[in-house]
Amino acid sequence: MDLGLKDRRALVTAASKGLGRACAEALAHEGARVFIASRDPAAIEATGKAIKAAGWAAADVSKEGEPEGLVEQAVAKLGGLDILVVNAGGPPRGTFQTTSVESWESAFHLTLMSAVRLVKAALPSLKQSGHGRIVFITSISVRQPIANLVLSNSLRAGVTDLAKTLSREVAPDGITVNCLAPDGILTDRIRELNLTAANSPLGRFGDPSEFAAACAFLCSKPAGYITGQTLGVDGGSLLGVH
Repeated sequence: MDLGLKDRRALVTAASKGLGRACAEALAHEGARVFIASRDPAAIEATGKAIKAAGWAAADVSKEGEPEGLVEQAVAKLGGLDILVVNAGGPPRGTFQTTSVESWESAFHLTLMSAVRLVKAALPSLKQSGHGRIVFITSISVRQPIANLVLSNSLRAGVTDLAKTLSREVAPDGITVNCLAPDGILTDRIRELNLTAANSPLGRFGDPSEFAAACAFLCSKPAGYITGQTLGVDGGSLLGVH
């Protein structure tokens, strides 16, 4: 299938490794011109060169002003923007009782406000595109909360509701808005949480490239009538029917 991504202009955040890098690489493989970012200058440069990105920058999307500056750099480099893939590192582990108010504040800016700021800054360019795509990388926890991850459970749910609300608001501009909810995709985050493949009906971890294929499809021309959805890429681990 031709995804129609050749020369589409994409910005992918938190893309030096893991799911963000996989998504950026998949888009680039389909012919998109990809601008990537992460907090680590050396890591994002190495990734940019490895995947032949059109450009890259170091930015901390949890800090006010940096998401806006990042979008400005991407638009200047690419000459516009057709695709925004919103990703950020997961907030720290903890239960409600062990999580400080300060941790809530930090996670709020990392997980929810980074998404708000990136989209606010990118919308004018995405509207000009005529076929804009926004994909939020969230977690299966938005449908099935994960123990000891109260910050992720709570704030990624906020991103999901933002996406659903936004999808109707920007539909007249030809922009689709969707979420990808991973579980059991083998990344450093999975290793950090000491998770096993036992929860997957498939009996294995997912490969980041399998997740990235779903991202590329949602950004594609054939996916133009799919919006406001959360797609689980979880090997069937979700127990619910919705």
